[in-house]
Amino acid sequence: MGRRKKEPRSVHRENIVSAASALFMEKGIAATSMDDIAKAAGYSKATLYVYFENKEEIVGILVLNSMKKLYDYISSALTQHENTETRYSFICHSLVQYQEEFPFYFKMVLDKINIDFENQDYLAEEKETYQIGEEINEKIKDFLLSGMKKGDLRSDLEIIPVIFNFWGMLSGIIQLAANKEEYIKKSMGLSKKQFLEYGFSLIYHSIAAKERGL
Repeated sequence: MGRRKKEPRSVHRENIVSAASALFMEKGIAATSMDDIAKAAGYSKATLYVYFENKEEIVGILVLNSMKKLYDYISSALTQHENTETRYSFICHSLVQYQEEFPFYFKMVLDKINIDFENQDYLAEEKETYQIGEEINEKIKDFLLSGMKKGDLRSDLEIIPVIFNFWGMLSGIIQLAANKEEYIKKSMGLSKKQFLEYGFSLIYHSIAAKERGL
């Protein structure tokens, strides 16, 4: 224990978060107790509460960390190419990468998030997660406006509804492919990758300019 006291607070927090992440993926959040996390991390329960007030704070940090990764993936995808369809393809594959790397948190970030930071108590991580989500939406907005300006995307797109539909359709296809991979292969004769590429193409052509789309 003497060695631990010399380590920065951030090291202890990271140890605990890492142990909690593994337990959440194995057992689920509801079935994982603070006792479970303490044992897995090699701390006493009392020590655990020195670093975290409750389980919700740990969950908040994990969701935030995964959202930061998603932001990095999307940003990288949009800066690598100028061609609209290629940029779109990279966004799609960034989301696939995110789902495969963080399957547990991919589901969580699609769930209801807190947007009320004036009339109720909230975790600092919740607000930061929301802000990063808004920054990602701005990236997608810029992508859409750029594509419309170039004439690659339909000129009548309503940006905000398109962004939300964009996330809903892409995330739905990706989650479906992850959940039903064997069924897709058996019933359609398609690999997960082939199924996703077909779905991504359908979505792109729904927003592409007619002369450059279908």
